[in-house]
Amino acid sequence: GLVVFWVKLKQRGYKRSIPGLYRFLKKQGILAQKLPNPKYIPKPYEQMKYPGQRIQVDVKFVPACCLVNNAKGKKFYQYTAIDEYSRWRYVEAFEEHSTYSSAQFLKHLIQRFPMPIECVQTDNGVEFTKRFSTSGKETLTLFQRTLKELGIQHKLIRPFTPRHNGKVERSHRKDNERFYTSHTFYSFEDFSKQLQTYNRRDYNQFPMRPLGWKSPQTVLREFIDRGVTYV
Repeated sequence: GLVVFWVKLKQRGYKRSIPGLYRFLKKQGILAQKLPNPKYIPKPYEQMKYPGQRIQVDVKFVPACCLVNNAKGKKFYQYTAIDEYSRWRYVEAFEEHSTYSSAQFLKHLIQRFPMPIECVQTDNGVEFTKRFSTSGKETLTLFQRTLKELGIQHKLIRPFTPRHNGKVERSHRKDNERFYTSHTFYSFEDFSKQLQTYNRRDYNQFPMRPLGWKSPQTVLREFIDRGVTYV
């Protein structure tokens, strides 16, 4: 860089300071012009037109402070799926986050969701994909094989950009505020039961502004019953 160049000149008897050298080189047009970084322009969000068109899936680690008695020291996980159209959400408790758990969650989601699912979107976690496997060989995980067998597209978001899975990420932040800050769990069964009750009562039945102050359950039901859309 400029400092290295100045030191070498100094060793040969150069008298100017670094700022002086910079001004001289700039005046002579020798310094390369630093081009501004191009401004990142995100792609416009693709509005979904019907339930099941795309569903976001992610995993949340249950805060250790919520685990008491027999559950203390253990690790529990919340798998979450959100339909981008209706915001309807399905959650399930697991004792591990793995490609096997992901495949099981997918099967249970399909049983619960009343519409065909076309696409599932996830991040690049090892419970979903081997996209960044250290072996250098990308093979399908059990989760991806299950998707393929069911004819469901798997969309991976851009690495290190959780905002691309924004709906499920925001729902996890709301879970921290509405659920995990005020609940404790003494066993896995207790956690699973409380999680299902909370999701049914305080999420899918909760009115949301993007849905015209209707709940996800209402939007989904109205679409199925009468084809009412909110796009």
